[in-house]
Amino acid sequence: MQIPTQKTMTRHPEPSEPKIQPFAQMIKNNIRSYSMVVALVLIMLLFQLLTDGILLRPLNVTNLILQNSYILVLAIGMMLVIITGHIDLSVGSVAAFVGALAGILMVQHHVPMIVTVVLSLLLGALIGAWQGFWIAYVKIPAFIVTLASMLLFRGLTMVVLKGQSIAPFPKSFQNISSGFLPDVFHGKNIHLLTLIIGGLLSILFIWLEIKKRNNAKTYGFDVIPAAMFIGKLISIVVVITVFSYVLATYEGIPNILIILATLIVAYSFVANKTIVGRHIYAIGGNEKAAQLSGVKTKRVTFWVFVNMGVLAALSGLIFAARLNAATPKAGNLFELDAIAACFIGGASAYGGIGTVSGAIIGGLVMGVMNNGMSLLGLGIDWQQAIKGLVLLAAVAFDIYNKNKAS
Repeated sequence: MQIPTQKTMTRHPEPSEPKIQPFAQMIKNNIRSYSMVVALVLIMLLFQLLTDGILLRPLNVTNLILQNSYILVLAIGMMLVIITGHIDLSVGSVAAFVGALAGILMVQHHVPMIVTVVLSLLLGALIGAWQGFWIAYVKIPAFIVTLASMLLFRGLTMVVLKGQSIAPFPKSFQNISSGFLPDVFHGKNIHLLTLIIGGLLSILFIWLEIKKRNNAKTYGFDVIPAAMFIGKLISIVVVITVFSYVLATYEGIPNILIILATLIVAYSFVANKTIVGRHIYAIGGNEKAAQLSGVKTKRVTFWVFVNMGVLAALSGLIFAARLNAATPKAGNLFELDAIAACFIGGASAYGGIGTVSGAIIGGLVMGVMNNGMSLLGLGIDWQQAIKGLVLLAAVAFDIYNKNKAS
């Protein structure tokens, strides 16, 4: 009998062949993501027709970005809070309070803009830490803590402003929300720098997608058919090109869009590619199991609310810069719009599910609806009613999918 040698006993596993993921299976696995993207496109096309083409005019597209920027900033932080299984009702009041103090510092005491912005963000972090302490370590429900903070900071905003608005802000501060990237190429009738940036983004997107697909093939993961992959690349590149051209025909890329893009990329990376992001999802999926697995659940929850406080402060600064005033009514219902954006964008009411890109899509759905209904002349009463129905439908859809999967 032949005695097996080390050479014959050892088998080196060969990489498995990548499997082509069927179209129906791909749709099923990503139904919530695709459905929200399709819903956004359909809503845009509907209002484009109803408004006789006004919705997608360059001026209105730019206004859409400027009008919804502070809600999108809040939605990014709120998505992380919801993923951990909590909620934050205080973000609108915190944004108003930070904006009020920024107005007092810059307008009344002439503190330099950079110093004011840094102090405002630090104040937001302290407020978030204060709330995170009660939620993570004292174990008071987030709903109660943030509801108390909503009332507290709304009252403090009225106190520090004495019921009056403070204006105007310095021009450099206004440019945060209303300024545009200068065209270094000095195009006559079109913003050439915007077109160049759009082209570079298209090239970067194609390179990243090809690299991602090749990596998936290397490790034997499922990939979509080549024809669909090429179609996806062409579709996204067309969207980037058209969007860049629309912006280029007006004033170019708004400064706030650069801030938003930076936040989206940074937070998407943290959520999907880092240990911290995995811990956040683990806590939302099952906090007890995450704790038994070695996750510092209290620490992670604490820092999630610190982060929310910083983004609420940034949102308050953006809103004050756009309005060019610090007002007692600032931030009204911001928290509801941010929460709605997250749930419409795919967050689960039970925690553990959601993406930063989904929050942005949800925020855009709400923003396009608001803008479209305003262009059609619908009153704020009907707008609120329709937004409420959309939110209810989104959560019902999430629960339906969850029950169907189980």
